[in-house]
Amino acid sequence: MRAEEKEYKRVNLDSIEHWKPYYLMETGGNSLPSGPDGVKRKVLYFYDPEVGNYYYGQGHPMKPHRIRMTHALLAHYGLLQHMQVHKPVPARDRDLCRFHADDYVNFLHNVTPETQQDQLRQLKRFNVGEDCPVFDGLFSFCQTYAGGSIGGAVKLNHGFCDIAINWAGGLHHAKKCEASGFCYVNDIVLAILELLKQHQRVLYVDIDIHHGDGVEEAFYTSDRVMTVSFHKFGDYFPGTGDIRDIGYSKGKYYSLNVPLDDGIDDESYHYLFKPIISKVMEVFRPGAVVLQCGADSLSGDRLGCFNLSIKGHAECVKFMRSFNVPLLLLGGGGYTIRNVARCWCYETGVALGVEVDDKMPQHEYYEYFGPDYTLHVSPSNMENKNSRQLLLEIRNKLLDNLSKLEHAPSVQFQEREPDTELPEADEDQDDGDERWNSDSDMDIDEDRYLSFLFFFSPCFAPLTDSDYVLFVFAVHSSQLFSKLIIPSRVKREVIEPETKDPVCSMEVQVGTIEQTRGFDTATNETGVDVSPMPIDVPTVKVE
Repeated sequence: MRAEEKEYKRVNLDSIEHWKPYYLMETGGNSLPSGPDGVKRKVLYFYDPEVGNYYYGQGHPMKPHRIRMTHALLAHYGLLQHMQVHKPVPARDRDLCRFHADDYVNFLHNVTPETQQDQLRQLKRFNVGEDCPVFDGLFSFCQTYAGGSIGGAVKLNHGFCDIAINWAGGLHHAKKCEASGFCYVNDIVLAILELLKQHQRVLYVDIDIHHGDGVEEAFYTSDRVMTVSFHKFGDYFPGTGDIRDIGYSKGKYYSLNVPLDDGIDDESYHYLFKPIISKVMEVFRPGAVVLQCGADSLSGDRLGCFNLSIKGHAECVKFMRSFNVPLLLLGGGGYTIRNVARCWCYETGVALGVEVDDKMPQHEYYEYFGPDYTLHVSPSNMENKNSRQLLLEIRNKLLDNLSKLEHAPSVQFQEREPDTELPEADEDQDDGDERWNSDSDMDIDEDRYLSFLFFFSPCFAPLTDSDYVLFVFAVHSSQLFSKLIIPSRVKREVIEPETKDPVCSMEVQVGTIEQTRGFDTATNETGVDVSPMPIDVPTVKVE
């Protein structure tokens, strides 16, 4: 186990003031070292080699193959060697049901192209059909992309990385009980719910051309999640995201919508993005940020109508990175797939602080990028229908709404669900006795103290606090003395630790048993050594 992980586990949680993990203490909510933006970040990247095999159907604009193309670029640019690469653990039904309705998840689990004609009523009820077709491996696809986003949130919660990336995620339209806009499971909501176990406040920012309606709806009445969406508004899917939609009840002013018109370019986009996000970070002070990087806002997208360059799009990633707050980067829309791969490759480099060459290296999908074979493409000369006066009005309106949030909301401490544990391989597996030796940690010697009193209380007066300190010192100083005073039950736990089921890491794809394959948010089934911190923050009720 790395030294920093040991420090994380030993934070004093005896008082409620110390509920935060060590990397948040006295840093204003920042987990990353302060300094220039060029400082390297510890980045963790989720990728499943099978994700590119899923196929929505002939003529459908959503193509998971773009994730495989992105990965190929990352490999041949040499970016994979700068980050941890993990295969996501598939999310289980119970993980998906933290947000989605049980019957909807059960339907997704069971429907197949062969059986869908027998379930026409449910297909209509759950909005599965044209935009969201039934295809081979549908539920496995949902498990994979949701597992990557949840896994990224878990890693961030445990402080194992500064930035987590899951380009297969970011499917922001899915609702509690229905599919929408090519999205079946809302991995973003599930990841945010995971982050809320560790952080008082989570910020969600969406730069997809479509409004992030599913995420906004999930947290519309909450003051613990702020949603900020920059999107095309008007006669455009999904039709929501008016600037006047600001949240409700406790969530009033915690939903920000930035409605944009066709042809917006880099300069106009950042004229809004940077001051609005700066004010959000100042007022809301999130403990973690989720950035949905939908690439359909790029110039030349098959379904989009914006005019952003790849560098302009990536400037949003760079700006969010500069705040030194734990960051989860997700994919989303993007239907000119060669440009999607370009964009997410470049933004991975931005996350790493690595400059990526414009000249593209040879790789298996090289011919997709002709005739120029470069990473960057020039924006078009389309008209920008966003006048400076319109942009100024939008900016002033949203900054005014933010000014009504005087302070970051307080959170009342109460009982909540257990933390999700990491299905992580035990790095000290070869020395299990040392890992589980009760002599190795001061915090678990209470049983020895009680055992000592039980065996020797007829001979000694009650021990004072100073006596107890001397006693603990003696226990740690002498293994022989420990063996003399510890009952046989405890001794057996030390010498013959209970055999545990094997636990696979996220990098290992074989030998994983059912109990350890998912993220169990209700029980401690995983038997994982890297145990989460028992932090008392409230469970979020999703309306």
